[in-house]
Amino acid sequence: MNTMTLIYILCFFNLCVACPSKKCVYPAIYNFGDSNSDTGAGYATMAAVEHPNGISFFGSISGRCCDGRLILDFISEELELPYLSSYLNSVGSNYRHGANFAVASAPIRPIIAGLTYLGFQVSQFILFKSHTKILFDQLSDKRTEPPLRSGVPRTEDFSKAIYTIDIGQNDIGYGLQKPNSSEEEVRRSIPDILSQFTQAVQKLYNEEARVFWIHNTGPIECIPYYYFFYPHKNEKGNLDANGCVKPHNELAQEYNRQLKDQVFQLRRMFPLAKFTYVDVYTVKYTLISNARNQGFVNPLEFCCGSYQGNEIHYCGKKSIKNGTVYGIACDDSSTYIPSSKGMDC
Repeated sequence: MNTMTLIYILCFFNLCVACPSKKCVYPAIYNFGDSNSDTGAGYATMAAVEHPNGISFFGSISGRCCDGRLILDFISEELELPYLSSYLNSVGSNYRHGANFAVASAPIRPIIAGLTYLGFQVSQFILFKSHTKILFDQLSDKRTEPPLRSGVPRTEDFSKAIYTIDIGQNDIGYGLQKPNSSEEEVRRSIPDILSQFTQAVQKLYNEEARVFWIHNTGPIECIPYYYFFYPHKNEKGNLDANGCVKPHNELAQEYNRQLKDQVFQLRRMFPLAKFTYVDVYTVKYTLISNARNQGFVNPLEFCCGSYQGNEIHYCGKKSIKNGTVYGIACDDSSTYIPSSKGMDC
C-alpha cells in the first residue's frame, strides 16, 4: 500500500501544477463510484460489510469493503481533508468537506434493478446540493448553534471542489457474467457505457463541477473472484504470465482506451474544466507483476474468504465444513495484494 500511496501523491503533484500557488487547495471532494471507493453506503443500506473489514487501520468496521484505507482515503489525506462520509449513511456523517455517493457493486449503466448506477448517484448529488444550499441559508441565522451549521457544505465550495469518479469495473464484470453473453458483446457495449458516463459528467458540469479526477478500470481478471469462476482458465493461452485471465483483461484495456479518448473529448467539450485521467490499470498490474519482489504472496490469493470448487465462503461469513473454518481473515493482511471480493482496498 505504501507503493500505491506514493504513486497517488505523485499524481496529485501533476494535478496541482496548474494551481497558482505551490499547494493545491480543494475545500471538498465529491466522489462517485463502486466498492473501490464506497466509504459506507453498502454498509448502511445492505449491511454488506462485516468484521474483519476495517480492522487494520480503523480498528473496527469502517463501512469500507477493506481492512484499511481506500485510494479515496489517501486522496483525502493528501488534500488535508476529513475522510468522506457516505451520502447514504445517516449516522455520524459530516458533509462540510464533501460527500461520497459511491455504492458497492454500482455500474455506470442501469443494468441490474436495485443497483445505484452512476446516473442515479449524480441525481442524488443534485438533490443533495439543492437541499444543502437551502439548509445552509437557514442555518446562517445567528440564532443557530454553530455545530449544526458546521456539518453542511458551504454553497461556494461546490464550484471549487474536486469531483472524483472511480467506476466501470462492474459494467464489464456483469456483462461477462450475464447468461449467454460473449466477450464480443461486452466489447460492443463499451460505447454505450461511455455515452452514459459522459452524460453523468455533463450533469455534474452543469452543477458547477470544474475539476474532475477520473480513474480507469483495473485488471479485473486478476481479481481472484473472477479467476476462480472463469470456466476456460485451463485452456492454453487464456492466462497470462501472472495467472490473470487474458481475454477479459484485454476487454478492460479496450474500455480504458476508449475512456481515455472520451476524457480528451470532454476537455474539448468543457474547456473551462480540468480533467485528470488516472491509469489505475497500469499501477495495479505493475504491482501484481512484481508482487513477490514487493514482499507479497501469490497475487491470486487473498486474505479473507475462500472458494472451494464452486462453493463461496465470503469474508466475514464464518462457516465450518468438515472441521475447517472458512470466512475468517489471515494473520497478516499486509502481505496480500489489495483486491476485490475479499477485503478490497
